[in-house]
Amino acid sequence: MRIVKTALAAAIAFSAFGSMSASAEEILIKFSHVTGGTTHPKVLAANEFAKRVNEQMKGRVRVEVFPGGSLFNDDDLLIELIKGKSVQMGSPSLSKFESITKKFRIFDLPFLFNDINAVNKFQKSADGQKILRSMEKKGILGLTFWHNGMKQMSANKPLVMPSDAKGLKFRVQQSDVLAAQMEALGASAQKMAFKEVYGALQTGVVDAQENTWSNIYTKKFYQVQDGVTETNHGILDYAVVVSRRFWEGLPNDVRTDLERILMEVTEDRNKQSYELNQSYRAKILADPNNNTVRELTAEQRAAWVETMKPVWKKFEAEIGADLIAAAQASN
Repeated sequence: MRIVKTALAAAIAFSAFGSMSASAEEILIKFSHVTGGTTHPKVLAANEFAKRVNEQMKGRVRVEVFPGGSLFNDDDLLIELIKGKSVQMGSPSLSKFESITKKFRIFDLPFLFNDINAVNKFQKSADGQKILRSMEKKGILGLTFWHNGMKQMSANKPLVMPSDAKGLKFRVQQSDVLAAQMEALGASAQKMAFKEVYGALQTGVVDAQENTWSNIYTKKFYQVQDGVTETNHGILDYAVVVSRRFWEGLPNDVRTDLERILMEVTEDRNKQSYELNQSYRAKILADPNNNTVRELTAEQRAAWVETMKPVWKKFEAEIGADLIAAAQASN
């Protein structure tokens, strides 16, 4: 009887030791995104998140960032996040979530937000947070929004009035809303991966594109275009997402610390994204070979708004008139 008790005690001790060892094992988070380089707003945010986690949670959690699509492209990333095994976190652009929820389409509506401050206000609101959580049933949790910035248009000819875009082939992301906004201009939309854009502009596969100052400068799009028109007609942002299966399986204290660090990084980097975009705009203006930036007058901008605003009505049923109204109120 004594031998049995001793063996049982040893087994319990071993079990407890084993559990402690398992709980003490460092948790690896693979963070995937498709942006390359070292100075892009998303790259800076992802790297800063990894740096702070690895410093503050050393021994408990380690974040490895896989940039430039080196692990998965955004479409495959979403599939893998649902599985919750080969990758744990990522930050696709908001247009990429169309296959999971139509609510994110609100961020592609042209001229909905006056500026990045309005975008920020809406994203932090209860309505914005509700959009972020709209994928939970599919196995993906939205944690926060990261800014890139407001979008501008460029083409192989001057764009001043909406009629100037008629007949042009515009590269857009995989978004029906973005395709519809180009069709409203009398242009055609070519859905294309980001990495293919420069070559397509250079060879004439497409005539025009829309993007932030940071993307236009760092990817040198402006060098193969006539110039850039400062439209500020849309927003290019990212959602930091995590596998629900992975996230809910974390110890509470680990999840709390990760959330805290992520929100601190978000606050810092979202403020910096505006400054970065303005600096890239200035660099384009400083380029002696191709430095044309066209600023619209109030009348010219009003003409663009009038031409593109009907796109709102086309997608109102899917997005929700109440949600569109809430976004407008952020202005």
